[in-house]
This record gives sequence, structure tokens and C-alpha cells, in this order.
Amino acid sequence: MEEYSTRQQKVGRLIQKELGEHFRLNATSVFGGRMISVTVVRMSKDLAIGRCYLSIFPSDNVKEYVEEINNISKNIRYSLGQKIKKQVRIIPELSFHVDDSLDYAENIDNLLKS
Repeated sequence: MEEYSTRQQKVGRLIQKELGEHFRLNATSVFGGRMISVTVVRMSKDLAIGRCYLSIFPSDNVKEYVEEINNISKNIRYSLGQKIKKQVRIIPELSFHVDDSLDYAENIDNLLKS
């Protein structure tokens, strides 16, 4: 497993918090009322790229929503930059991915019960 530096973790948590707030505020207008949570943000070593893992509820057509979010990632990056420009040197490029860890855990739990 890859180790992440303290700085990578701090910037990742900052971006996670701000993106969560962004998705909460824009959930009804842009995302059709879906609940979108940012579960984790993994930063590259140079802090220029952030891989954001999203959990979307309800979970039908999740891949389509993540693709749509990736299409508007430039707008999301701009609004993120307005909020964190005093705290980081580079506003990272963002890529969004499905976080299926909860589904995976639920599947394991169901298998253990049966």
C-alpha cells in the first residue's frame, strides 16, 4: 500500500471538505437531488492531481453521474480554487471515481450471513 505524506493527507482532507460542501449546496440544482459524498481524496506527490472518490445515493446509474461530474470538473476546480487559493500553491486537477467500498463491504457481509 502506498504511503501518503502528511502534507498530501492534509491537502486531501481540505479538498474533501470543500468538495463535500460544494456537492451539498449544488445537489438539487445540478445533480437532481442526489446525495453525493466525497469519501476520500488521494493526492499525487506533487499535489497537482487529486483523485476524488464519490459515494452517490441512490446508487442507480452511478457511472453516468460520475462521468457527468468529470465533464464539469473544470467548473468544480474553479469554484474549489476560489475557496482554497490562499491555502495551497497549486489548485490540483481533479478526477472523480466511484467509491464502491460500501457496496463491497455489504456484499461480503451478505456472503458471510448466508
